[in-house]
Amino acid sequence: MAGNVRHADQNGRRRFVALGDSFTEGVGDRNETLPNGVRGWADRVAEKLAKAEPGWEYANLAVRSKRLRHVVEEQMDRAVAMGPTLITLYAGGNDILDFGTDMDQLMAEYERLVARLAATGATLVLFTGYDVKVSAVLEPFKKRNTLYNERVRELAAKYGAVLVDYWCLDAYHDRRMWASDRLHMSKAGHKYMAAQVLDHLGVAHKFSPKDWEPPQRLKLRDWERRQRRWVNDWVLPLFGRKLRGVTLGDTLRPRWPEPVKVPRKAGLRKLAERQAAAAGSAASGDADSAESNARTNGGTQP
Repeated sequence: MAGNVRHADQNGRRRFVALGDSFTEGVGDRNETLPNGVRGWADRVAEKLAKAEPGWEYANLAVRSKRLRHVVEEQMDRAVAMGPTLITLYAGGNDILDFGTDMDQLMAEYERLVARLAATGATLVLFTGYDVKVSAVLEPFKKRNTLYNERVRELAAKYGAVLVDYWCLDAYHDRRMWASDRLHMSKAGHKYMAAQVLDHLGVAHKFSPKDWEPPQRLKLRDWERRQRRWVNDWVLPLFGRKLRGVTLGDTLRPRWPEPVKVPRKAGLRKLAERQAAAAGSAASGDADSAESNARTNGGTQP
């Protein structure tokens, strides 16, 4: 484990807390056995931390579609109260895609969040945003993304944070690193991101880039078909939600809202299965108790 990672607090506790939006929640890396139906790079990092050094605990407060203000209001204080020794933060990407965003105001709020998290004494990991080449529709937002990345780099240096410079990772030029919505990483993309984070923290792992054949050039007809499917499946629903003022994260809870001890061998999937089984048993017990009470109450009625 690298020296820049704070192994444990004064009580010997090792705790990783992840904050943010869909990037950190794990959207694009589907796994129906895990909370919210996704896995993602943060889960993988937590599991590798536990294998390298037993005793790590992990909480993931990230929820898809959250803006920076939501991360501040809903995640910041909870994360600080957990006493983390490692924090990851990516937030602000959804704000960049919102019309009317004041970038100076956004980055001032981002710095206040970074300052609060850095003050915990935990190792803090920050990320730049990637220049996703999905459509000419998003090109006007490139200037905002560039400004965001410049400020994140400056703040990482100012607050002594570890910086994962997503913008510079050439592997993401391959479209197979992206999910079908073209905005979130695929399973391969999340694995690669986990490897990047672990490399920056000096943690051993066996993640390796996909050894793909060069992507085949699409025929015009196939390209047009994919474009229509993408617009119908993702772009139109996205703008529809914006018009209605709703997001995909409105009804979701954080995937790991409280710190859990990461099993060194079984991983988080087994932990999720045990939690689901325990919840099912509790629900069954409550139902049995309610039925018993109903019979008892029914028997005493005149």
